[in-house]
Amino acid sequence: MPEVLSPEQVTRYNDHGYLVVENQIPPEWITQLRDEITRFETEAAGMTQSNDRLDLEDTHTPAEPRLRRVKLPHMISDVVRDLMVSDHILGPARDLIGPDLRLHTTKLNMKSAGYGAAVEWHQDYAFYPHTNDDILAIGVLIDDMAEENGPLMVYPGTHRGPVYDHHVDGVFAGAILPEDNGLNPDDAVQLTGPAGSVSIHHGRIVHGSALNTSDHPRRILFFEMMAADAFPIMGSMTRWDGIEDYDTRMLCGQPTKSPRLKNIPVRIPQPQPDVPISIYEIQKGMKKRAFDTAK
Repeated sequence: MPEVLSPEQVTRYNDHGYLVVENQIPPEWITQLRDEITRFETEAAGMTQSNDRLDLEDTHTPAEPRLRRVKLPHMISDVVRDLMVSDHILGPARDLIGPDLRLHTTKLNMKSAGYGAAVEWHQDYAFYPHTNDDILAIGVLIDDMAEENGPLMVYPGTHRGPVYDHHVDGVFAGAILPEDNGLNPDDAVQLTGPAGSVSIHHGRIVHGSALNTSDHPRRILFFEMMAADAFPIMGSMTRWDGIEDYDTRMLCGQPTKSPRLKNIPVRIPQPQPDVPISIYEIQKGMKKRAFDTAK
C-alpha cells in the first residue's frame, strides 16, 4: 500500500501526469519557508545582478529589488534541506517512483505580486534526458495558488507523448509553443490550492506558468528527483562530477550502478545558447512567446 497517497491518486498520476495534494506540508514549515524568503529578499536588495545564489527579475533595481529564483536553496537553507529529506516530501515520491530516490535539483521560484515572471511551456525531460523517466518534481505551495497569480499549468497526458523539440534555429531554447505542436490551449489545467499543498508533476509533462498580475505573491519551492536507476544521458544538463558525487545526492534508499533502460523518446538539449544557465535566460531564445513578459 502507498505511504501517503491513495491508490486512486497513484492511478491518477500515472494516467494524467500530475497531482495536487492539499495540506501536505504543516503550517509551521510554511512559516519557516516564508522567513527564509525574507532573508533572501534582504540579500537581493543590495545586488545589481544575479549571482550563483539568487536570480533577479529583469526589472530588478537595488531601489526596487525583485527576486525571481533562489538557486539550489537546499544548499543555503537548513529549513529547505530538512524539509527535502522529510516524509512530507519523500513519502509521496516513494509512492510514485519507488524507494530509491536521487536528487536532481531544487529551486525556489518567486512570483511576486504584479510582475512575477512567466515560465514558457516546456518539459523538464527536455533539459535532462535520462535512461528512464521515473522523474518528477514536487512543488511546495508557499502561498495560496489561484488562477489570478500565475499558477503552474499542465497539459494532462503529455507525459505519455513525445519529447517536443525545444530548439530555435538549431539552438536549445528550453520552450515550445503548444499550438505549433498540436496542443489545444483549452486543454491546459491550472494546479491551484491553498498554501501547504504540494503539486507533483511528471518530468515529461508539458507545463508552464503566466505572469503574476495579481496583488498576491505566488512562491513555490520545487524538489526535483528521480529513481536512483535513472542515469543522465550524455548531453543532459544534469551535473555529473563522477559516480561518487552522484551518490551523495541520494535522498533515501540505495544507489545503484546499473541504469534501467526504458524505450522512451529522447532529445538532447544541445547546443546550448551562450547565456547564463537559467531557464529564464535560455527561454529568451524564443522568437515568439506564449506568455506576456513583465514591463
